Amino acid sequence: MVTPHAFRLTKGVDLKQSILDYVKANGISAGSLMSCVGCLNKANIRLADEAKSLILEEPLEILTLAGTLTPTHLHLHISVADQKGNVYGGHLMDGSVVSYTAEVCLVSYDNLAFSREFDSNTGFDELTVRSNV
Repeated sequence: MVTPHAFRLTKGVDLKQSILDYVKANGISAGSLMSCVGCLNKANIRLADEAKSLILEEPLEILTLAGTLTPTHLHLHISVADQKGNVYGGHLMDGSVVSYTAEVCLVSYDNLAFSREFDSNTGFDELTVRSNV
């Protein structure tokens, strides 16, 4: 079964950490972040090469936020736009701060359990899906 969740974050909270706190507090063992709209005054985004982060400290609109949720790890990708309409995107990192509000919608999968395990083919901890039935 899929269970919908929706909540609002307020000024000054860390976007990624607040979503993880919600996942833990609600006992979500597997989930997907469906959407998030709102604004940030600071974004910490890891770029595609895995080595560089882009830190933006200015008013930003959240255009998209999506990813997978486990009780210990969030894998989230974000795109934001600055005041000129320039768009930046990548992997959401800790330290991305909500400026006014962020409206978060996610779903949990009651019949699944997500975790992350090392994959020797990629060299990274990758999503592992198990039945929770």
